[in-house]
Amino acid sequence: MEIEFDQKKNQRNIEERQLSFEMARYFHWDSAMIIADDRKDYPEPRFLAAGYVGTTARLHILVFTPTKTGIRVISFRKAKVRY
Repeated sequence: MEIEFDQKKNQRNIEERQLSFEMARYFHWDSAMIIADDRKDYPEPRFLAAGYVGTTARLHILVFTPTKTGIRVISFRKAKVRY
């Protein structure tokens, strides 16, 4: 699967969250929970995925849009508990 993303947005994500969009390559799609992101009227279909990355035991949230050859990462962060 090809992973696409905006380089400037990726750099900002690294600075703010210490997490590169490149790590989406190691996202565990087989065990992820994925829902449509319909919070706004986006010009393209967006999805929210909650899952694990690599061998970490930390849950991550990946916002993406499908492409012909894979996905384009929109947002990627470590999940936080919200009450």
